[in-house]
Formats: sequence, C-alpha cells, structure tokens
Amino acid sequence: MLAIGLWAWSEKDMFKNMSQLTNITLDPALLFIVVGMSMFILSFFGCVGALRENTCLLLFFLVSLGPIFILEILLVILGVVYRDWVRESVQSQVRNMIINYRDDLDLKNLVDWVQQEWLNCCGVDGYKDWESNIYFNCSSPGVEACGVPFSCCKPDSHQELVNRHCGFDMMKTEHQELVNRHCGFDMMKTEHDFDRGTRIFTVGCIPKGEEWLESNIAPVAGVAVGLGTLQILGICFAQSLRAEIHAQRAKWTL
Repeated sequence: MLAIGLWAWSEKDMFKNMSQLTNITLDPALLFIVVGMSMFILSFFGCVGALRENTCLLLFFLVSLGPIFILEILLVILGVVYRDWVRESVQSQVRNMIINYRDDLDLKNLVDWVQQEWLNCCGVDGYKDWESNIYFNCSSPGVEACGVPFSCCKPDSHQELVNRHCGFDMMKTEHQELVNRHCGFDMMKTEHDFDRGTRIFTVGCIPKGEEWLESNIAPVAGVAVGLGTLQILGICFAQSLRAEIHAQRAKWTL
C-alpha cells in the first residue's frame, strides 16, 4: 500500500508541487501512504521485537495495537448508534468528491470505479447531484453541460463501439430538446421519446451502498470479525512472549 501510494504521488508530481493538494481527505494516494506507513511501522516493530526478543519493541506493538482495536470497536458502536450522523457525513464527503471530480486523477478513477464497476450508481442521492460540478453544471459553457460522467452510463452489449459521450445532456428537463452533439444516433429526439433510466444509472451511490451493505452484511461482518480476531491474537501472543522473556530473565538473576 505504501509503495502504491508513493508511486501514485510520483506520477502526479506531488513531491514537486505540494500546492496541488487542495484537500487531504480527498486524495486516495495519500490515504494509501498513511495507512501503508502505519501498518509497516507497527508490523516492523512487532516482527523485530519477536525475532530479537526485545520487550521494548513488543511493548510498543502492544501499546499501538491495543488502542487501534479499541478505537475500531468504538467506531462500530458509534456507527450503529449515530447512523444518521454517519450517513450525513458520508454524504458530505461524497459531495465533495463530486465537486473535486476533475481535480485529481486518482479521485476521478475512484469515483468512476464506484459508480460503474461496484455499485452501478450515479451521484450521491441521484444523477442530478452532478450539477454541483462546474463541468457538468447546466450553466457551464462546456460540451459536458447538463450531463453526467461516462461512468454513470449503463453498459450496452449491443454496441460495437463504446459511446463515451452517452452521459451528455442527461440532466436536461423534460421540456428541453435532447441534442447529443457527439453521437449521430437518435439525433433531435426529444426526452419524451426515451427513458433516461435505460441509458444511465439514476439511483445515487448512498442508497445503492446501503442496499449493498444490507445484502452483504454477513461477509462484511465475517471480515470484520476475522480482522478483529487477528488483532486480538497479535496482542495476546505479544504479551505472552513478553511474559516468557521476563520469566527467563528472572531465572538468570537467581
């Protein structure tokens, strides 16, 4: 994870121009760097502490891993108790991702993957949320005005060539004429003559995400329990090894 994050930052020349980092929470590469570095440091101290039987390094591993495990439990409890607040926070974060969609290539790829590959969704609560982006806003002078990204389009197996402009004009009202300026198909056809839902995903990613979580609650819970079990075992083994080391040292002093 650390290597991927550093590679992504080098590709964007972030090491030379840190001013491009407008929002820390919206940079997937930085998230990979932080998480990867934390995991590397924690695992390195635990591994070296066990190999060299160093009680100080093992203690650092315990002191670090214990609070992380407790914090994870608290986050789960708070997420269940304050689910409305969590939903609003996630909504706000996703809206910021839509606003900054074109500012970071990694962020754009992440949003496209979620919309097209994972959840088959568009926007936060619906496709019209893309109007908050300056490029897709209906007042924009660009060709993408009143449109949605290509990742909102439903795949069409009958098309031999992929129409990457299929999201254009998808936010126009029913009384406006649909003119697809980059595709000759259905030229000058009004919106009364087609169903928008057959061309793009109209449901937002938040409702789709909640639906996915409800339908996959057992695998998600299983992964969470598995990770928690590994952390508990790590804490127990490290403490057991420390106790054995201290016991052996006590024999040497006798």
